[in-house]
Amino acid sequence: MIKAVFLESKVVVWDEKEGEKLYQNKYFGKWIEEEGKTKYLQLSLPEAMYLAEREIIEVWKGNKKLSIKEFYDMCCEVDKEFPQKFTVFRDLRNRGYIVKSGFKFGTHFRVYEKGVNPYKKGEKTKKEHTKYNVHAVPENHMLSYHEWSRYVRLSHTIRAQALLAVVDEEGDVTYYTINRVKP
Repeated sequence: MIKAVFLESKVVVWDEKEGEKLYQNKYFGKWIEEEGKTKYLQLSLPEAMYLAEREIIEVWKGNKKLSIKEFYDMCCEVDKEFPQKFTVFRDLRNRGYIVKSGFKFGTHFRVYEKGVNPYKKGEKTKKEHTKYNVHAVPENHMLSYHEWSRYVRLSHTIRAQALLAVVDEEGDVTYYTINRVKP
C-alpha cells in the first residue's frame, strides 16, 4: 500500500514514484509544486477515502496509521458536507467516471468520461471537456434560487450538464439534471 499523510484538510503522498502510480490510475490527485522545488501529490478527502477503502493507500496522521473509521470521522470534522460528497464521489468512480474538484466552478465535482485526461493542455475535443458539474446534497437540503442560478450558469459556461446528486438516508444517490430555460 502507498503511504499518504493527512494534513488538516488534505491528504498528501510525498513519494513521487508512488504518487505517479495514483495519478496515472484514472488521474487521482493533483501534482503540487511549492517554491519550484517541493513536488507532491495532493489528494482530496473523497479521493483519499476512496483509495483507503480499496486498500490502495494507508492514511497516517503523525506517527499513527488511521483506521478507515478514524479517517472518515476526521474528514467529517473538516468538512460538514463530507458524507454526501464522499457517497457521490464513490458512486461516480464506481461507474467509471473521472471525478475532480469543481470548487472553482461553484460545485463539488467536475466529472469526465472514462479515459479522459482532465489536465490536457491545448485544444480539447468535445469528449475531453467536463461532462457534468455535480453538486452533492442530502435528501432534505434546500437550495436558494440564487444558488441554483449560479450553479446552472457556471455549468453552462463551461459546456457541462448541471447535475444535482441527492443522497438519501440509505446512502443511495439519485441524479437530477438541471437546465436553464430561456422563454
